[in-house]
Amino acid sequence: MKNKYLYIQTFGCQMNVHDSEQMAALLSGNGYKLTDNMKMADLIILNTCSIREKAAQKVYSQLGRIGKLKEQNRELIIGVGGCLAQQLGTKFHKKVGHLDFVFGTHNIHLLPQMVLAIEKKRKKITEIDFHKSLNSIGVYVPPPADAISAFVTIMQGCNNFCAYCVVPYLRGREISRPSDDIIEEVKKLAGNGIREVTLLGQNVNSYGKIFDNGLNFTSLIKRIGKISGIERIRFTTSHPRDLSVELINCFAEEEKLCKHIHLPVQSGSNRILELMNRGYTVEDYIKKIDHLRKLTPGISITSDVIVGFPGETQKDYQETIDMMGKIRFDSLFSFKYSEREGTAAQKLKEKVEEGEKLRRLEQLQILQDQHTLEKNTSLEGSRQELLVEGKSRNSESDLMGRTSSWKIVNFKGELDMIGKLVDVKISKAYLHSLRGKIANN
Repeated sequence: MKNKYLYIQTFGCQMNVHDSEQMAALLSGNGYKLTDNMKMADLIILNTCSIREKAAQKVYSQLGRIGKLKEQNRELIIGVGGCLAQQLGTKFHKKVGHLDFVFGTHNIHLLPQMVLAIEKKRKKITEIDFHKSLNSIGVYVPPPADAISAFVTIMQGCNNFCAYCVVPYLRGREISRPSDDIIEEVKKLAGNGIREVTLLGQNVNSYGKIFDNGLNFTSLIKRIGKISGIERIRFTTSHPRDLSVELINCFAEEEKLCKHIHLPVQSGSNRILELMNRGYTVEDYIKKIDHLRKLTPGISITSDVIVGFPGETQKDYQETIDMMGKIRFDSLFSFKYSEREGTAAQKLKEKVEEGEKLRRLEQLQILQDQHTLEKNTSLEGSRQELLVEGKSRNSESDLMGRTSSWKIVNFKGELDMIGKLVDVKISKAYLHSLRGKIANN
């Protein structure tokens, strides 16, 4: 029997990366093996994102290239999933004639039967319905033999309806996964050598709100912390409005919870935050940051900022710059505002000119680079515990690990250290990484 090969290209966030892993796990039951060579593939899936226009443009460009492969191999099956697929549905078939199937964010579990139907009948398929229970959220992904970290989805969807964001429309309303299912998955991962798990959700702080048993996100973290073999717990992403005192305390109380939080602020202007429908003020946000740093000294704070939101004046932008000076983030994901169809922000007037957006973005990124280097330099001479992930990308003779605070450290070490916790002394700081030496015990 001829081997069948699957090529998946992922656009967007960590949740999409894990969705792609689940797709591959499901399709292995149909006899498909993953390949990183698109020209070898019998089935190609693009797992899309539509948070920003640039991501959507990349998808269309790639589909154009894939169309040429289909001209050479009429048996090639091409599918599109994810947020852009959810948004366009049947329109995707009209835009891209060589597509075989389109499936939305609630329909990953239907992949095996969709692909089988196309193999037999060569018909075009669209599946974009939302479901009350999300069958694909708990698909188990067997980790590779050398893996030490894994993603675990604990919830999907969002109820916040920020003015710029399409997630509630494309991922649906919040659905939390039963905690016992999550615990069983993490135990299984630990039994397969996984030492670090990252809990995924559009707003993990809201985990468990639909349950009647009182189990919330902090309780879930503490349950996972008791699982033998798991050394570290991370999570993403949090909404500042829902960051509770209980979860802030958890960073100090739960030894396995990594000392890093990604907390998207989006703007330093209260006027813009209100237009964005974020539900907090800059003062609220800074108060929570101060509380985190007081209870957990050295905690790494990373964030997101959007520049050029409709109505953002130079004064609003300067307030964002001033906020950055007060907080001094460890790192920052920053973007020009990208208008998305169907969002409340699309109706706002006073659009910021593209050239001005770019100017503001470049200025902000230069400032953040200064803050990041400042934060990294402050670690020179300190002793840091790393989870060693593997060989360094920079040098075959080096290993690479991460601190609890999400800093990359390159160092000289033995291969048997991979997957273990080791102590290093930081000798040199750079913008995107640190240099270390094995510490004397």
